[in-house]
Amino acid sequence: MTRRIGRRLIAAAALVLATAVTGATASAAELKGPGYEKAMLCSACHGFNGASRSDAVPVLAGMPAWYFKKAMEDYAAGRRVSPEMEPFSKEVRLLGVDALANFFAALTREASPVRADRAAAERGRAGSAKCAVCHGPEGLGDAAKRVPPLAGQPPGYLRNQMLLFKADKRSPGDPALKQLKAVMQEFSEAQLADLAQYYSSLR
Repeated sequence: MTRRIGRRLIAAAALVLATAVTGATASAAELKGPGYEKAMLCSACHGFNGASRSDAVPVLAGMPAWYFKKAMEDYAAGRRVSPEMEPFSKEVRLLGVDALANFFAALTREASPVRADRAAAERGRAGSAKCAVCHGPEGLGDAAKRVPPLAGQPPGYLRNQMLLFKADKRSPGDPALKQLKAVMQEFSEAQLADLAQYYSSLR
């Protein structure tokens, strides 16, 4: 185990303890299963039970298992470049990606506590028609078409991912994402920020 992962586990344990002390709770069903103890690895950044409180870190609670697994594969392979996530995605594969993916998918879907800017969200809603074609009118995605949900994710995280797609820095050369990246090119950075606020505001 690397020092970085060791530090992450210590921080995760402290987070879980702090959560218990402050009275935050989770259902008994959510605290069982083969993925719970393994999910401690993710807690320091993604929050207890995947309920991220950060504007820049995605919520894992309720994330579809197929998308969690794809994200881990992409980070581990370098298709999604992240010096922080690459080593942890490889650790997740060693721990058992299926158990972790299923654990987070079974949790009640969480929405980011980061407040969306109302005016920006309204502008984003007005310009979201092209996004809704794939992600749906409520931003819930389409598992059959391998389209992930956007609703309730932190606005900062959504904006950053949209910018990466626009610049072809996320999964460069992936033919399955060609259409998405073409759509991103049609929006300015300010418009993408508004879209991120809108989708984050959906519950």
